[in-house]
Amino acid sequence: MINLPLLIVQQALNAEVEGGLFDFNATLPLMALQFLFLTLVLNILFYRPVSHILDERNEYIRNTLTTASAYLVQANELTQKYEQELAESRKNAQKIIKKSQQEAQQVVSINIKNAQLEAEKLVTEASLQLNIQKEQALKTLETQVDTLSEQIKLKLLGN
Repeated sequence: MINLPLLIVQQALNAEVEGGLFDFNATLPLMALQFLFLTLVLNILFYRPVSHILDERNEYIRNTLTTASAYLVQANELTQKYEQELAESRKNAQKIIKKSQQEAQQVVSINIKNAQLEAEKLVTEASLQLNIQKEQALKTLETQVDTLSEQIKLKLLGN
């Protein structure tokens, strides 16, 4: 049987001989140059266009927010203006309604006074007519009483 830990140690010794974990020959600077070259290529091909697109996007968002804020301020100003106009219109409408009610009340009171005067006039005319009829009735009764008293007097006195 082969001893496994012994085999691992033997392979590690062989690896050190062939080149260890860090081999300081020409591949290390070549790897560093390759890293720098790839960093430069990625910077040119990826980072600059992406950062340019992100900058444009940020500028677009900033401009849109500025425009939206300006529209919001304008909308708030218009809302306040229309609310003030609406309040003034309501006040004017209330004044007009109050004035109309007062005018209607005056018209009604004038009509009531005219109706009362007309009623008083009718009552007075009726009273005058009744007084005239009363006087006529009294005159008629007087004449009838006079004739009756003459007839009674003639019957009693004479015949």
